[in-house]
Amino acid sequence: MSDEQTPAPSPESGGPQPGGPASVGPGAGGQGSGGPEPAEIRFFGTTWVHHDGGYGLRRAGAAVGSLALAAAGALVLRFAFQGLEIAAVGPFVGILVVAGFAICSALAFRRTWDGFVRRPDPAGRSAADTSSQGLMMIGFIGSLLAYFCRSLVEAPGEKLHRAEYAAARERHERRRGARTGNPAAKKPRPKKRR
Repeated sequence: MSDEQTPAPSPESGGPQPGGPASVGPGAGGQGSGGPEPAEIRFFGTTWVHHDGGYGLRRAGAAVGSLALAAAGALVLRFAFQGLEIAAVGPFVGILVVAGFAICSALAFRRTWDGFVRRPDPAGRSAADTSSQGLMMIGFIGSLLAYFCRSLVEAPGEKLHRAEYAAARERHERRRGARTGNPAAKKPRPKKRR
């Protein structure tokens, strides 16, 4: 199949949107007026806008899936901890490992939860931000639990996407309102006297 024949991703596919969170394009928002288009959320596509297209089932699936993955991750960590017990490394190392995973999970939970509420400041990204990716990998259970808890309330990131979409629609309406009218019918300026 050539590139010209490849179908465009459907709104429910969860694929990336070429224009970003609120791109302007023809047929946006179902209006056909070139308004902003809603950004897609992973696993939800654009079903979060009107809560249609199986939105409730997707939320339930995301909640159950993230909780199942968190439980599987906890089971894997339990096997790792049993390996430390078999190696007889001592209680101090066991306490350090448990405390390390608990702290990393708590930090990963907080960071993931904040990511659903606000966008990270692109100017504030530093070497410390990129080095925290390891912390997120260690605390993956916290990230999965944050995803589970947010799925109980809404699609993860829906509040942030909804606010951005509403702001983009408002900007579009203001721009469209400023362009309406007949530009040729502007009031003539008074001529300057010499």
